[in-house]
Amino acid sequence: MSASNEKALYEEDVAPNKELASEDVQITEIARAKVLRKLDVHLLPFVSLLYFLSFLDRANIGNAKVAGFRYNTIAAVFFIPYALAEVPSYAGHSISPSAELTQVQKYRAEAFPFIMLAWGLVMTLMSLCNTYHELIIARIFLGLAEAGLFPGITFYLSVWYRRRDVAFRVAIFFSAATVAGAFGGLLAFAIEKMEGIAGLHGWQWIFCLEGIATVLVAFASYFYMYDYPETASFLTDKERAQIVHMLKEDAQDLATHYDRKFVWQAMRDYQSYVQIGISIGLLIAVYAIALFTPTIVQELGFTAAHAQLLTIPPFVCGCIATIAVGYFSDKYKLRGPFIIGSSLVALVGYIVLYTQKAPGAAYAGAVLAAIGVFPTIPVSLAWAASMAGGDTRRGVVIAMVTGFSNLGGLCSSFIYITPPYFHIGHGTIMGWLSLTIILSCFAMWDYNRINKKRDAYCAREGIDASRRTEFRDMGSESPLFRYTL
Repeated sequence: MSASNEKALYEEDVAPNKELASEDVQITEIARAKVLRKLDVHLLPFVSLLYFLSFLDRANIGNAKVAGFRYNTIAAVFFIPYALAEVPSYAGHSISPSAELTQVQKYRAEAFPFIMLAWGLVMTLMSLCNTYHELIIARIFLGLAEAGLFPGITFYLSVWYRRRDVAFRVAIFFSAATVAGAFGGLLAFAIEKMEGIAGLHGWQWIFCLEGIATVLVAFASYFYMYDYPETASFLTDKERAQIVHMLKEDAQDLATHYDRKFVWQAMRDYQSYVQIGISIGLLIAVYAIALFTPTIVQELGFTAAHAQLLTIPPFVCGCIATIAVGYFSDKYKLRGPFIIGSSLVALVGYIVLYTQKAPGAAYAGAVLAAIGVFPTIPVSLAWAASMAGGDTRRGVVIAMVTGFSNLGGLCSSFIYITPPYFHIGHGTIMGWLSLTIILSCFAMWDYNRINKKRDAYCAREGIDASRRTEFRDMGSESPLFRYTL
C-alpha cells in the first residue's frame, strides 16, 4: 500500500513518534475492518486452542464412560468448584484496587499459562487413578484449576473488541468446544486401542495424553499471549491509537477504574440475574450434549466404538452453526432474537429425541439439538457483557453469569439416568430451554422499554454525548447508556 493510500485510511494522521491519544485519530470503516482482522489473526487462534483443550479435558470423562466406567457423580463433582471459584478467580486475576487497566490486562494474560499448567498436571495425573474415589478427588481439583479460564478469556476479548464486534469473536473461541467434542470422540476411538500398554486402560491413556498436550501448550502460551492493546508488539503506533479510540468510543466514557461500588452495582442489578437465568438453561443443555452424547448414541443401538465416531457429526454441525450465528448476531447488532431462534431449533431436536424411538430419527434429533444449543452460548455471553456499563461492572457480570450458570453442569450430570430413551433428561432440558426463551423475550422487552424511556429523557433534558463525563460512574444507569436487544 502506498503512503498516500495508507494515509487515506485516516481522517487525521498521527506522527509515529508523538504520544498517541485516541482522540487524535478519526477512523474510517475500512481502517476499522483492517485492524479488526489483525486482532483476529493474532488473538483468536491461541485463545481458541486454550478453550479447546479446556473443554476436551473436562468432557473426556464422557468418552471414558462409553468405555464402561462408572460416571454420573464423577461428572458432577467437577462443576461445584468450577462454578464457585469463577467469581473469586476472576476477581483475583482481573480486578485489583491498585491496578490500572493496562496492568490488570497484563496480569490477566500472564495468568492463563499458570491456569493451564495446573489443570494439565491434574489431567495427566488422573491417568494414575484406579478407584472411583480417586477419580472423584481428581475431578474436584480439575474443576478448581479450570475455573479462571472461561470468564478470563471472555473478559480478555471484551477489552480488545467493541461490544458490537465481540459475539462473533466469542463464537470463534467457543466453537473450540464443539471441535473438542468431535475430536474427543475420534481421539478416544484411537486411544482406546492402547488398552493394556504400560499397564494402563484405554480410558487412562485418554487422560494422560490429553493432559500432556495441555501442559505443553501452557508453556507455549506464556510467550504467545498478548497484553492490552497499548503494549501489543504486533501493532503499530497508529493501530494502537485506533484500537484505543474504538474502545473509548464504545465504552461511552464509562468508568474503567476499580471501585467496590461497581461490584455492588452488578450484584444488585436484577438484569444480571435475568442473564444468569437465560444462560443456565443453555449451559445445562451444552454440558448434557458434551457429557452424554456418546451414551445417547450408544443406547440407540450402536457399539461403543461406533458410538465414539458417531458423536463427531453433531459437534461438527454445532461448530458451523456457532460461527454463523455469532457472525450474523454481530452484523445485525442483535442478541435476543438469535438466542430465541437457536433455542427453538434445539427444542425441536429434543422433542424429536423424546418422541422418536427409531435410531435414525433420534440421531437426527441429537444433531438438531447440537445445532441449536451451541450457538446460544457466545451470543448470551456477549449479551450479558453488553448490558453492563463500565469495565469492572462488565467483568463482574461475566463472572457471575459464567459462575452461576456452570452450576447447571450439576443438573446435566444427573438427568440422564433412564436409558434407553432418557425421557427425564430430554424433558428437563426442554423445560430449561423454554425458560430461556421466556426470559430472553422479557429481556428484549425490558431493554427496549428502558432505551425508549432514556431517549425521551435525554431529548427533554438536552443530554447528549458531550455530557458523558457527568455520568461516568453510573454504569448501565447512565441516561446515555443503551442496551443491545
